[in-house]
Amino acid sequence: MAAQFPKDFLRAQFVGKDLGAVNTPAVVLDLAKIEANCTMMLEAAERLQLSWRAHIKTHKTEELTRLQVGDKSSSPVNLIVSTITEAEKLIPLLKEYQEKGRQVNVLYSFPLYASCIDRLASISAQLGPGALTVMIDHVDQVPYLGTLTTKSGGNAPLVFLKVNVGSNRAGVVPDTPACGALVDALLASEGKGESALLGLYTHAGHSYATRRDWEAMGILSAEFAALKQVAALVREKRPEPLVLSVGATPTATTIQHPDLASADDPSESAGPELLTAVPTSQLKKLLRDLKASGFALEVHAGVYPTLDIQQLAAHARDAAFLSASRIGISVLADVASVYGGRGPGGGAEALVNAGSLALGREPCEDRGEEPGRHYAAWGVVMPWGGGGLDRAPAPGPEFPAVHTGWEVAKISQEHGVLRWAGDAKDEVPLRVGQRVRIWPNHSCITGAGHGWYLVVDSRNKGREDEIVDVWPRWNGW
Repeated sequence: MAAQFPKDFLRAQFVGKDLGAVNTPAVVLDLAKIEANCTMMLEAAERLQLSWRAHIKTHKTEELTRLQVGDKSSSPVNLIVSTITEAEKLIPLLKEYQEKGRQVNVLYSFPLYASCIDRLASISAQLGPGALTVMIDHVDQVPYLGTLTTKSGGNAPLVFLKVNVGSNRAGVVPDTPACGALVDALLASEGKGESALLGLYTHAGHSYATRRDWEAMGILSAEFAALKQVAALVREKRPEPLVLSVGATPTATTIQHPDLASADDPSESAGPELLTAVPTSQLKKLLRDLKASGFALEVHAGVYPTLDIQQLAAHARDAAFLSASRIGISVLADVASVYGGRGPGGGAEALVNAGSLALGREPCEDRGEEPGRHYAAWGVVMPWGGGGLDRAPAPGPEFPAVHTGWEVAKISQEHGVLRWAGDAKDEVPLRVGQRVRIWPNHSCITGAGHGWYLVVDSRNKGREDEIVDVWPRWNGW
C-alpha cells in the first residue's frame, strides 16, 4: 500500500512544480475535466428529477467527493463507499454538510459480515439516525442488523436489498425463493425496529462489456424493470415508498442523452429521437411509469469523474459526450529504455517505469469478432509532451476496434513495455529520458497503487502542467 502523508505536507512538496520536476511514476488528475464530468452528471440527474448517489471508491478523496455532490448545493448528500475506511474518513465532511442543513447518507456497498459491525456502528453513532445505509443479499445477514442497531445506540440502519441483474457479483435473483425469503426477513427486521428498508439496489457491472453508442441505456432500463418486479413483491406486504437505485458508470451516464431531457413530458422533445441500441422512448416511458407508481428513482456511479480506457471502449455515450479528451486521469512515467526493431513488424518498443503496481493489471476485454484485432493492452499513451508526442493519435469514435499510437503492450510489477499500434511509418519516436502520460484501463485499480493525486488544471493556458493541488487518498480497508 502506498505511503500516506498529510495534505499540507504534500502541498508543500508539489504545488507550483511542473510535471517534469516530480518523481515518477505518479498519478495525475486534470481538475478541468473532472469538474466538467461531475457537473454533467449532476445536471442530468437534476434535469430528470432523479436522486443522485455518488460512489467515491474510484478516488477515495474528500476533494473529489465535494465535486460529486455539488459542494455549494443544498440537495441531499448521498454517497457510496466500498471500504469502511472511506466511510470513517468521510465523517468530518458529512458533519460539515449536516451543519449546513444538508441531509446526509452513506451506503456501505458490501453485504454485511460480522467483523464490520463495530466500525459501522461507530459511524452510525457519530452521524445520527438515517445517515447509514447497509447492503443485504442473504437471509443469514439479517441478524447483524439488530446487533448494529444496538451497538450504534439505537440508530436502526437503512437497508438496500441487493438485486442481481446479470453481473453475478452479488445480490439475489428476482422471482426466486431466495428473493422472497429475504424480503420477508427484512420486513420482519423492520417490524422489530432493527432496520428500515430503504429500497432495492442494483449494480450493472456487465454494462462495461457494451461496445455500441448508448447501448448501455438498454441495461439501465433492464435494471429498473428488474427492481420494479421485486418492488411489486415488497408492496404486497408493505405499501410504504421504496427507493429504486440503479447504476454503474456506463448505464448511469446514459441519462445524459439529450432525448431524455423531457422525460416527464412526452409531448415535449429535445429533438428527433436518435437511433440508439435501445430507443430512448422506452426509458422515458419507464421513468414516467415508475414515478407515477410512487417510487423514488436513484442513479449511482463512481468512475465517471475520471473516466478511463474501459469507459471509452464501452461506448455508453456517443462522441459528443464521451471521448478521450474527457479523460481526467493519467499516470506520469519515464521512458527508461528504447529497443529499436524489437516490436512486431520491426517497430520499436520502449520501457517505462509504470507496471502493474502503478497502472493496475485490469484488462479491457477484447470483444471483437476477430480475436486480437481490438484493443487489448494495459493503457494508452496520451498526446502530451515533446518530440511530436503531443500530436500522437488518441482513441477515436471507432475505438476499441480501431486503435493506433503507443500502447502499454506488456506489464510486470514495475515494468511497462510500450509498443506502437498502427502503421509503422506513422510511429512517433520515443527517446530515453522522455516523459509520457498514460491513460489507464481502469481508474479505480490504478489509484489503489498511489497515496495521492497530483492535480493540474488544463484551463491554465501556458501552465497546463503546473501542479495546483494534491489530493491524498484514503487507502486501506
